[in-house]
Amino acid sequence: MADHPEDAGIFRTAALSTKHPTSFSLSPDGDARARLARELGIEGIRKLSFAGTLVPVGRRGWRLEAKLGATVVQSCVVTLAPVTTRIDESIDRRFEPISEKDAPEAGSETEMPEDDTIEPLGETINASAVMAEALALALPAYPRVPDAELERAAFAEPGVAPMSDEDVKPFAGLAGLRDKLKGEE
Repeated sequence: MADHPEDAGIFRTAALSTKHPTSFSLSPDGDARARLARELGIEGIRKLSFAGTLVPVGRRGWRLEAKLGATVVQSCVVTLAPVTTRIDESIDRRFEPISEKDAPEAGSETEMPEDDTIEPLGETINASAVMAEALALALPAYPRVPDAELERAAFAEPGVAPMSDEDVKPFAGLAGLRDKLKGEE
């Protein structure tokens, strides 16, 4: 942890002002961006910034409001060529204490809450972790270079005709059978 945890984006909730918002600005250096890129399985992160405020909500809750800005490089899903994408997202998270009645029992199943912006409040709020999660969610799932097209691929053992898309459609032959039966009437 850094000499000042807030420099690393980690804020002790007991030390935060309950009367005024606490501003923060994170701009990870090249080593931290390279480490995050490896964790996310992408080629690189050229720029990354996460700036916002922690606003007190109610008696013990907090709201993190921030802007995520990033320039990322991923491999094209078709050609594997590098694809550069600019990401600009507004991030909103609420940190609320968990009461004993809300805490799940060990090993029990729980349902996802409808409001996915609510996080359990602990002793710290880790803005760096929120930044990494928000970036992971904002990454394009299937980055493609312009004009990249997947050519038709056919795989089969030697001497066997490969199946086509038409062969896989279960009702493709029924239309022909229907037409044949109509012709017999």
